[in-house]
Amino acid sequence: MSQISEYFRNIFFPNLGITLRNIGDHISIGSFEIRFYGIIIMIGFLLAYVLVTKEAKRTGQNPETYLDFILILIIPAILGARLYYILFRLDQYIVKGDAGATIKAMLNIRGGGLAIYGGIIAGIITAVIFCKVRKVNFVLMADTATFGILIGQILGRFGNFFNREAFGAYTNSKMAMAIPLDYYRSEGNLDYLERTGVITQKMLDNVVNIDGMDCITVHPTFLYESLWNLILLVFLFIYRKHKKFKGEFALIYVGGYGLGRFIIEGLRSDSLMIGSTGIKVSQALALVCFIAAVILLVINYVKCAKNGWPAVEISGTDDQHVETSGTESRSVETDSAKKQPVEDSGAESQPVEAGGTETLKVHEKIEKTSKLTLIFAHM
Repeated sequence: MSQISEYFRNIFFPNLGITLRNIGDHISIGSFEIRFYGIIIMIGFLLAYVLVTKEAKRTGQNPETYLDFILILIIPAILGARLYYILFRLDQYIVKGDAGATIKAMLNIRGGGLAIYGGIIAGIITAVIFCKVRKVNFVLMADTATFGILIGQILGRFGNFFNREAFGAYTNSKMAMAIPLDYYRSEGNLDYLERTGVITQKMLDNVVNIDGMDCITVHPTFLYESLWNLILLVFLFIYRKHKKFKGEFALIYVGGYGLGRFIIEGLRSDSLMIGSTGIKVSQALALVCFIAAVILLVINYVKCAKNGWPAVEISGTDDQHVETSGTESRSVETDSAKKQPVEDSGAESQPVEAGGTETLKVHEKIEKTSKLTLIFAHM
């Protein structure tokens, strides 16, 4: 039986001629199972920390601030992602007449059931509180954290791959992914997936036989989203020396991710819905995020253009530097009669030049609009 079970673990990309054999979803230590989903999430947090601290050093911030934040963030982010998912799938977790079983089902995240929007909302709330307590600039922190969020999402989608979930509708395209139906039978959830429409009638009507196994062929939407996020991350790495205002990276992420998620979510068969409206929650939020981010980016770019694309950041370190649009960091001579430091490792902005009141006001307006968007974009 174990050999048959291993055989059902194969995943195929038949139109690409690719066969991935014996793809498990966990490792076992004695009788205890550790899901790859959870392992990938932890790896994502570690890589996020590496990227975020490197970006913090590059912009003159204190990397230790981000270590503290990530350690605080882990539990709220996971709880937020889980709670968001459960709220739109209550019938899947409530066991009538058994509160203990209900709570156990809700807390069992090893088999999946996390929603990225819930994690981001929890992360934003945590970040706002953290920044208030530590007196750190929220918008600058959001820009820096964007790199970590993206790497976490790139890896996190592969947790869905190992769990054979978050896939799209039926397709016979070049990218079609074939999953044996007997895998779900062996897991005991095939009937549930058919009943809830995750495995659709069209998938069942177009079953293909590969290596003697009946398989559904679907869009690998986990891969689409992972690749889209990789494109966003590469773009930000290339563009980061041309930053125009605080909050720009975060807004590019909100808009870029929103656009990609809106398109990809339209392909998925397991989407969370807004009641019985037939409207996909994540697709609606993605559209709102995209529109809000684009509007805010345009407004801020116009304001910056009118004021000659002013400097973005001045660190509060001993060897102060200015990062301007399209240029590398350069040294700044401290002249008490003319200039004051703008940032102290992410602290709130201070005036740059005596007599530069107009430029300061523009900076403050840009920062405030960026901050409001980052807080409400995922709500």
